Amino acid sequence: QPSWPASTRAVSELRLSLTLRPAGLLSGFQGPRRLHLDIVDYPGEWLLDLALLDKSYAQWSAEVLDRLPAREVAADFLQTLTTVEPTAPHDEPQAQALAAEFTRYLNAARRAGFYDCSPGRFLLPGDLEGSPVLTFGPLPPQETAPRRSLWREMERRYEAYKSKVVQPFFRDHFTRIDRQVVLVDVLSAIHAGPQAVEDLRLAMGDVLAAFRPGRNGFLTSLLRGKRVEKILFAATKADHLHHLQHPQMTAIIEALTSDARDRAQFAGAETAALALASLRATTEEMRPHNGAELACVRGRLLETGKQAAFYPGALPTDPAQLLSPARQGARHWLDGDYQAMQFAPAPLSLKPGDGPPHIRLDRAAEFLIGDAL
Repeated sequence: QPSWPASTRAVSELRLSLTLRPAGLLSGFQGPRRLHLDIVDYPGEWLLDLALLDKSYAQWSAEVLDRLPAREVAADFLQTLTTVEPTAPHDEPQAQALAAEFTRYLNAARRAGFYDCSPGRFLLPGDLEGSPVLTFGPLPPQETAPRRSLWREMERRYEAYKSKVVQPFFRDHFTRIDRQVVLVDVLSAIHAGPQAVEDLRLAMGDVLAAFRPGRNGFLTSLLRGKRVEKILFAATKADHLHHLQHPQMTAIIEALTSDARDRAQFAGAETAALALASLRATTEEMRPHNGAELACVRGRLLETGKQAAFYPGALPTDPAQLLSPARQGARHWLDGDYQAMQFAPAPLSLKPGDGPPHIRLDRAAEFLIGDAL
């Protein structure tokens, strides 16, 4: 039985070397050329850390603590915070307990559908498992705090996290990237509710701020490193919806990323948004229900392995029907109930030379690398 691979937990790279034969009037005078495409994959959780580079510990703490009271999953961490005096002398067991409770909150927030779950290494520590650099958490900002206080120690570890973890990740990988695809699980965010949708919108803005969008001239690339010329925002799991709803899905991802895309285009980068599925796991069908025809998808459920037809609900044609209540802080959707389902990959019997079924993966490749070919 086919199964999905484990989620990305570390940086991995793949080089594709293509031999291209020129075409056109002068092709007879030119030999073939080689094009190297380096594909870099990294955990999405680490991507959000790039927004920390421009934030002080006090600013980051204030932003985190501002959004916690509205989240039920943060109750235990907020309770732990009431037992802590930030200006008291630093106590290592207390610091570790606070960091452990904050890590539990981040994991619970991610399961609940929230996206601002940074620092990302708290969720996927990789080779930093157990490192002191992951032993900090947000504290209420203090105008003055003694030198050896808990607040000062947390601030020191936060700055160490940025300098020892985030900056090397940015330097070693992002300075070499000139095309970027951001995968966005829009359906899961909608299923989680308005707060998760607004959280996703804000996260997209923070992510793009670290991308260094713009055009790559010879001198700018030489002196300042590469800039991201093309950014694709891709709404994943398009196969979880009937194709009749794909225009609504694309409109929602465009609306969610409009602020981020406007800033990138102003800097000279080219952006696009589309709904895709790199591996299609479902088939489409129409099913009668209460005198109407529902556009459903059918696939093998991930948890039970049983075949099932699924109708997630009708996405609105106007994205504002989702984004407006999300910005206003609504807790639940008023006009609809949106469901999310996990499908297992389907067994394939492909002929030699055939690729697996997908949705718009060719359009994504055309946007990202078509000009290079």
